[in-house]
Amino acid sequence: MTMTEGPGMIALLGSGETAPSSGVVYDRLTARAEAPLQVSILETPAGFQPNSERVAAKVAEFLGVRLQNLRPEIALLPARARDTDHSPDDPAASEAMLQSDLIFLGPGSPTYAARQLAGTLAWHRLQARHRRGAAVVTASAATIAVGALALPVYEIYKVGAELHWQPGLDLLAPYGLSIVFVPHWNNAEGGAELDTSRCYMGQARYERLLGMLPAGQTVVGVDEHTGLVLDLAGGRAEVMGKGGVTVARDGASRYYPRKERFALGELGPFKLIDPREGLPPEVWAETASRPRAAPEQPAAPDEVLALVEERQGARARRDWAGADRLRDAIAAAGWQVKDTPAGPVVEPA
Repeated sequence: MTMTEGPGMIALLGSGETAPSSGVVYDRLTARAEAPLQVSILETPAGFQPNSERVAAKVAEFLGVRLQNLRPEIALLPARARDTDHSPDDPAASEAMLQSDLIFLGPGSPTYAARQLAGTLAWHRLQARHRRGAAVVTASAATIAVGALALPVYEIYKVGAELHWQPGLDLLAPYGLSIVFVPHWNNAEGGAELDTSRCYMGQARYERLLGMLPAGQTVVGVDEHTGLVLDLAGGRAEVMGKGGVTVARDGASRYYPRKERFALGELGPFKLIDPREGLPPEVWAETASRPRAAPEQPAAPDEVLALVEERQGARARRDWAGADRLRDAIAAAGWQVKDTPAGPVVEPA
């Protein structure tokens, strides 16, 4: 079920993808959705970890509860690494994405995710489904990976690599937006001894990294437990969650607090596109929404149908009290009766 006309929303989380603070983001993305909601969770960002399936399963467990009113049908997509049995180019690894209403990518390594997904069948399917209306949620490492350039967090912070940037997936490039995303913007795990803001880089290293970016590059910093929701179809952005979002562009920086909305033009020369642009025709065709079969209505048992018939007789005699008692008996049996011009309709309560 496509939730929007045109491209779906994109939610970029700074952290906390399974925290209560992120609930408002998922609610916003699915406000117009119908049950059952088709959800796909890509394992790719954590595909190098032996427990990548468990990492994705934790997100599935959270969404299963948070979105329970939409009866979500959740698929874990094991598109872990190129040239393996779980390759992002294997059609079976991302088949469930073909009809997804919501696609999630989360924790792991940003540079690994970008390297494993760029130009693959799984990535093309994600783009196609998004352009057909599916919502996309990225968190933490995946938020970095979908930018124009990816910050090599682990390589710098854990291994001591020289400061540098690596190519990102550039999800928003077709829409005229070249953005580098920096989650964990306000991280304070280092306390007073170590500045771990700016995604563990600290202010001093972050300033040096800024100097390595191309001229005119937009940088978007997303606080922890915060989401930046991009409504491409409506041309607007909205800050949700606990913190705020910082946008640095053309030598100026602006902070947008929670609940604030602004035009996507604040992020660059935003434009809408032909949704097929840059996608393999066969991928565009295979991601078209298919009509969903209506759920079969179970038949009422004979004893309930007998009560319905008896109630109809009471109504014909204008015995309203008797008709009400019979309606209560039908309800006690787990059914409800609706009176229509064509006669009574019996449905599960």
